[in-house]
Amino acid sequence: MPTANTEAKIFTCTQSTELAKNIAKAYGTALGNVITSKYSDGEFQPSYEESIRGTRIFIIGSTNPSSENLMELLLMIDAAKRASARHITAVMPYFGWARQDRKDKPRVPIAAKLIAKMLEAAGATRIITMDLHADQIQGFFEKPVDHLFASTIFLPYLESLKLPNLTIASPDMGGSKRAYAYSKALESDVVICYKQRAKANVISHMELIGNVEGKNVVLVDDMVDTAGTLTKAADLMMERGALSVRAICTHPILSGDAYKKLENSKLEELIVTDSIPLTQKSDKVRVLTCADLFANVMHKVHHNKSISSQFVM
Repeated sequence: MPTANTEAKIFTCTQSTELAKNIAKAYGTALGNVITSKYSDGEFQPSYEESIRGTRIFIIGSTNPSSENLMELLLMIDAAKRASARHITAVMPYFGWARQDRKDKPRVPIAAKLIAKMLEAAGATRIITMDLHADQIQGFFEKPVDHLFASTIFLPYLESLKLPNLTIASPDMGGSKRAYAYSKALESDVVICYKQRAKANVISHMELIGNVEGKNVVLVDDMVDTAGTLTKAADLMMERGALSVRAICTHPILSGDAYKKLENSKLEELIVTDSIPLTQKSDKVRVLTCADLFANVMHKVHHNKSISSQFVM
């Protein structure tokens, strides 16, 4: 009687190719063969060029806008389902559209839940992601979600800096829980920035709750988009007497004139992961890879082993 193929296979969406190569190398295998055909009007079609029948496959793809990244992941999941893959795990280093996790005013969508339902409808049987913008997004899924934390990557780096008078800071009230978790692990103080927005991505006012005089400050956030909050916070803290200001942000979206803001700010360095490929190079941006973290978790998931050791906090 034929048995199911127990070998896991790893495939990648177009925009996550470099990270996927590093994950596959750390996992100890090669990337599977996928060809994406494009039509002249922009429509595209992924095609698996090897058998995946009865296998567990991992499809790696961050879904940051444009929406083509999400669409490509959905099409690859659907193609895998129709090719009789046994388990289809969507590995999403960055879960895009996650800022729309609730109705913050009337007549707006809850995009994060819509995307969760789309992934399940396409055929995903498991989700692996990292540093969701809001923890409750896990509850939007009826399938298992492994929510990893980049703290396992950032904490060793921060400890290696051996910064005296270290203080952890949150750039807004919503990130205070994350900042307190880092401060507990590093046994440091915490300060919080209070900001008011005129509209999305535009800060009208910012105030600091706590003392940073004579401190080396590390701002902690899950993502950096226009870099307006981080650079404004860094400049404010230096004005209040901080010795230095760094920032760690898991997902480097860095849209608009973000790189210019970073270069002109008093931020000493921005430490990010490679969950999203950088669009420019900057001396102020340091990239720490998340490939080993994902490869380790994927290996344990495939062999039905506990991944609790990966949760530093």
